[in-house]
Amino acid sequence: MTSKERVNAALRREPVDRVPVFMWFHPIMAGRLGHVLEIPAGRVGEAMGNDVMQAWVGNNYAMEGITHEHDGETHIDFWGIEWIKKGPFNQILRSPLEDSPRDAILSYEHPYDKIECLLKNMEPVAARAENYFIGCDVSPCLFELICRLRGMENAILDLAADPGLAEAMLDRAGDFSVHIAREACERFSLDWLWTGDDIAGQQSMIMSPRCWRDLIRPRLATVVEVGASRGLWVAYHSCGAIRPVIPDLIEIGVDVLNPIQCACPGMDPFQLKKEFGERLTFMGGVDTQGLLPGGSADDVRRGTARLLEGMTADGGGYILAASHTIPPETPLENVFAMYETAGMTREEIFDRAAAIRAGNAL
Repeated sequence: MTSKERVNAALRREPVDRVPVFMWFHPIMAGRLGHVLEIPAGRVGEAMGNDVMQAWVGNNYAMEGITHEHDGETHIDFWGIEWIKKGPFNQILRSPLEDSPRDAILSYEHPYDKIECLLKNMEPVAARAENYFIGCDVSPCLFELICRLRGMENAILDLAADPGLAEAMLDRAGDFSVHIAREACERFSLDWLWTGDDIAGQQSMIMSPRCWRDLIRPRLATVVEVGASRGLWVAYHSCGAIRPVIPDLIEIGVDVLNPIQCACPGMDPFQLKKEFGERLTFMGGVDTQGLLPGGSADDVRRGTARLLEGMTADGGGYILAASHTIPPETPLENVFAMYETAGMTREEIFDRAAAIRAGNAL
């Protein structure tokens, strides 16, 4: 099966030759694997067998797609957010609306004039559409984007102290997300539209479920509809304990939920599969806090086998992924053990890496 066929079959609960994979790697881990495989870190996912290829066209590109060589280097993105490299990741140094008066916040404009530049990120990915399952990531769509513009503390306070301001900001963030999603769907041959916002922490949601339903759900539904109305699968990402709103996500048309942080309350993957597996595909659940970095290779084999058995019990509806990026302290033997359990041998991975080096990658 091609990667495109494999992912589509799993989403439809049809037989597959192996479970589809979409794994993310911490930059240091990608560098370690790239060194072993003798390929650029940016090609590691391809060599390791990722079946999904996608690109950021929203603000996540500013966070993860723009890289710096040295700590302390900065850039200001199209939204006016200033980022600084600290360790392997870019982090927000300054939010453009954190100290702004109300009238300045209400007059803020999203970067519609930069959409052409952002959409160019999709071109290399879209060129692989014959064999790969192609996604377009428009996240963060709503609340997380507001947090980046206002600062998280201000964004949370706005929800309670000035809901009119919060709603106005969410409206404009949603309008931009809908606009760029429509443009992407019209220009590229996509298989899914990737949406999302981090709306929860390790123990609970950042806001109450009622607040989420009042302020976020209707606006998220308009973004989801862009993909659903065009016959695309729609994926949603949020880290943390989001169990209270999973039924809502299903109701508004989300097909795939990521990353299933299994250590968080309410996020046990087997319970989620039991409750929602007929209506929702899950992507994630391989524990990156305990199992992958701290277990033995045999522990990883057993844990991965148990996860695959439980999450594909209905014949599909699962994409293998970690519950976050694979952390840098993970032993490489554990990474290869996870893949071997999913049906991809070390030899197969090294063969793909050799093909990449030869310029003959599929």
